[in-house]
Amino acid sequence: MFYPVKSVLRLGHSLRPAHYIFAGVFFLRVLVLTRLTLSPFLLPLRGDMHFYDDWAQRILNGQFTDHLAFYGLPLYPYLLALIYKLTGYGPFLPVLIQAALEGGTAVIIYRLGVLTFSPKDPPKEAAPTLVQVVQRNRGAIVGGTAALGWAFFMPAQAYAVIVMPTIWFVFMFWLLLWLVLRGKEAPGWAGSLFYGVAIGFTAMGVATILFLVPLVVAAILLKTPRSRLRQRWMGQLAAILLLLGGIGLGASPCWIHNYFIAKDPVFLSAHSGVNFWIGNNPFATGYPRFPPGLHAGQEVMLNDSINVAEKAAGRPLKRSEVSAYWSAKAKDYIRNHFGDWLRLLATKIGNFWNAFQYDDLSMITALREHRVILPGFGFGLIAALALPGLVIAVVPFPMARWIAGAIALHMTSLLSVFVTERYRLAVVPGLFLLGAAGVMYFWEAGMLKKYGQAGLYLLLLVLATLFVSSPKRDPSLWALDSYNSGWQALESNDFVTAERKLNVAYAYVPENAETNFALGNLHLMRNERDAAKSFYRATLNLDASHEGAYNNLGILALQEERWELAAKFFSKALQQDPREAKTYYLLGQAYFNARDLDKASVALMQALKLRPAQAEFLALREKIEHAKSETAP
Repeated sequence: MFYPVKSVLRLGHSLRPAHYIFAGVFFLRVLVLTRLTLSPFLLPLRGDMHFYDDWAQRILNGQFTDHLAFYGLPLYPYLLALIYKLTGYGPFLPVLIQAALEGGTAVIIYRLGVLTFSPKDPPKEAAPTLVQVVQRNRGAIVGGTAALGWAFFMPAQAYAVIVMPTIWFVFMFWLLLWLVLRGKEAPGWAGSLFYGVAIGFTAMGVATILFLVPLVVAAILLKTPRSRLRQRWMGQLAAILLLLGGIGLGASPCWIHNYFIAKDPVFLSAHSGVNFWIGNNPFATGYPRFPPGLHAGQEVMLNDSINVAEKAAGRPLKRSEVSAYWSAKAKDYIRNHFGDWLRLLATKIGNFWNAFQYDDLSMITALREHRVILPGFGFGLIAALALPGLVIAVVPFPMARWIAGAIALHMTSLLSVFVTERYRLAVVPGLFLLGAAGVMYFWEAGMLKKYGQAGLYLLLLVLATLFVSSPKRDPSLWALDSYNSGWQALESNDFVTAERKLNVAYAYVPENAETNFALGNLHLMRNERDAAKSFYRATLNLDASHEGAYNNLGILALQEERWELAAKFFSKALQQDPREAKTYYLLGQAYFNARDLDKASVALMQALKLRPAQAEFLALREKIEHAKSETAP
């Protein structure tokens, strides 16, 4: 049995404290999950959660592929589909598994603390002082404190109990790092292949794991024993090649599907191009601010990106061509606005460390407001503690440099796109370790009356606090949680809360098209037709390509029996998204009611091409055919 596998097996039983840490964190996550079942958030109704759940249900129903390259990373939905197949549909079991993974992450944090911060030569006095006792157990104290902090870290609590791949990625990220640090020698050929397969397989769920490759390569190059110096370059080269080959092997289900089934040269997913553009364009803020033509929401944004690219090309495109279209736009912006782009990179670094919580799903706020997650820590506190800990720890504790390197690599992976709370969650276990090490350094300095060292720590802490607490003045950032909370309340038919939240978002950014659209939907659901129309028109004044506003205005016109106006709005909506079968059906219905049977037939034919078995589509076809037979001479 080669080393990484033996290390994984040791993880659960080598130290008794690990048992208690796992059990404690697992219990807390199950407690949060139990509270979630009493809230309106258990079922994934919208956003990225719905995107993954809906994809999994399509797989469960036999739609394993659409014969196009993946346009979204596929591992998590296929994993969900497997769980649904084995146990029946429902998010409870997948989230329960994530709770167990959270216990595993906490154990890894503890073990990394022991491995990184334990003294090489602990004091052996018969009656040691309190400081000596603490120093002797420094690794366990740092690791235990960091694991406890992770247990109460609110973003981790939130993402552990929703249908998202974030927690799986965090677990794999730190498991691989622990395995690399655990080995006293460079990974051998089998170990390098193992790391490559693990990274490649995980990349099918979260591609930023690929940024751990330089760290594994560094382990191969730097941890070869002196006794093998003569032969090491050949062995190192072979190990690196096996690492890279393992990545290809681990990710093979993805690229085999894309190359041989979809016949499209995409390694993982073709949506990387549009993410690159969202992160690097004239409107970019370092957060996922959507430029004109793209709308918020994973599924909507992906559809928009395909429609815009195909409209620009004037023909249907392969997914790789869509990705290339958006990548070219981003590269053109970088090339022609290099100075602005460098400032944008600096902004992203600031965003990464900032205390401001940009949770694009707003689940942390929603779960906190509904008292689902437990009181705990936010990112700002731990970032302020970790930065001085990082400066102080990297010199006396060599393994802390690997933790710092992993944090830096993950931060670098986000600079090509944008920063969100779930994207930066992966670095938090390392931040807790560095933060706990820094606090212990300060305590020891105070107890030993080393006031210069204590003063240095306090100075670094003040500077770090000022850095991470730099205020964000863009009102659209502050409107995000209110907007998302309003949408969630609207979908739950809680109109009072929806109105309150959406009005707050509107007060921040009255010129935001999505906020106006949401308010239009609120008034539509209340049957306040004139107010709904007003907000939909405002939406179109702000975003003339807003498909949803055209579609809803068309539905209102249908209800008012203004057939020609309805057809006009549905036609406008189809200009934005020509793949929406329901809109073709509504257009056909408008033409049918206007007695334009030929146009009704054409529209319905398009709807049936997209959904040939849809019952209401077939019923309308019968009506059209019957009407044609009655009017035939």
